[in-house]
Amino acid sequence: MALTPRSLLPAARGQRILTAATFVNTFGSGMFMASSALYFTRVVGLSMAAVALGLFTGAMIGLAAGVLAGRVADRWGARETQIAVMASGTVAMSCFLFTDTFWSYTLVCAITGVVYAADKASKAPLVRRLAGANPAGFRAYLRAVTNLAIALGALAAGVVIQLDSKPAYLVMIVGRAAAFLGSALALSRLPKQERTVSAPAAGGRWQVARDRPYVSATVLNCLMSLHFAVPGFLLPLWIVGHTDAPRWMVSCVLVVNTILVIALQVPISKGVGDADTAGRRMLWAGLALFAGLGLMASAGGTDPWTAATLLVLATAVYTLGELWHAAASMEWSFGLAAPDKQGEYAGFFGIGVGVAEALAPSVLGALALGWGVPGWFVLGAIFLTVGAVSRPLVAWAQRHSPPHAAEEVPVAVPVPSSS
Repeated sequence: MALTPRSLLPAARGQRILTAATFVNTFGSGMFMASSALYFTRVVGLSMAAVALGLFTGAMIGLAAGVLAGRVADRWGARETQIAVMASGTVAMSCFLFTDTFWSYTLVCAITGVVYAADKASKAPLVRRLAGANPAGFRAYLRAVTNLAIALGALAAGVVIQLDSKPAYLVMIVGRAAAFLGSALALSRLPKQERTVSAPAAGGRWQVARDRPYVSATVLNCLMSLHFAVPGFLLPLWIVGHTDAPRWMVSCVLVVNTILVIALQVPISKGVGDADTAGRRMLWAGLALFAGLGLMASAGGTDPWTAATLLVLATAVYTLGELWHAAASMEWSFGLAAPDKQGEYAGFFGIGVGVAEALAPSVLGALALGWGVPGWFVLGAIFLTVGAVSRPLVAWAQRHSPPHAAEEVPVAVPVPSSS
């Protein structure tokens, strides 16, 4: 069978539309992430500390917004909520064109932080609805598409960085806003669904906060998610400041990581269809992360080519851990959630990820860069411990918690099949 662009897309129309919307939006995200810091420092005139503070503020404000957006998606429909979030992102991102002070920049960061958190939470019910007979496979496919789009977006940002002019950076921001709009237009092609109501839930409002298995999984995933700052933050600083490897190894290891994630996310996620299997993958992830971080630490104090070889091997081993963790966390996020409250649960799960993203630079920097080689092994031991306790802890919480009582009950209201 010939390999064509169409053969790489899901068979179901709804899945193809969601894939296209995801690709467009994350391409814009990759472009913005790779070049925005230069715009804010070189064109707007902010210090790097001010840029980091604004991003942190936006991320913190967005944490609570995720749960609220998830509830809205559960109540009023994920398709409509996602379209509204993407449209809001278009407006919010356009506001960066007019920021000229720290306070205006921070205000827009707060708004965009809400948009990003609402995007993740409101998308979860949509993914669950469209996943079909192989939900784990489709979720893994979307993550691979996301990584590919971010990589391509970062590549496009290289043109902007090379030009290094105000008009080029402004075009980049317009492009990011257009990506939000393009995603909204793609999502509008999804068919409307019958409205659903939920049977009265025993847990009432904010049921997720009293769901012990889900809370346990969220905390464990938060701790394990600290490692996501390794490729983009910790490893470049380690390579440049603490090894004799060539500086171009920074780009090399990022390329290796990206290619492996894109190529292996779907096959590695196969068979992860329940909490028990997810717990085993978390153990595998802990083992691989421990080994990968140990190899990274070993690159210090060696000759340049030995260091380069160790770093490539370390990145490959680390990436296996990253992929096993991603497969486990996606199953926990979707599989442990109450069927009728996927958005609310996803928003809560996103709080853990957001906390990890906010704390990772300081935690990883203090351990690995502050303590040196011993700190790398302490960090690896943390991930190994989290992986080891994940399966028994979530299983214990499931045994001591009542099953979800609420199920979706369709309301027979005919709606058009497309918009």
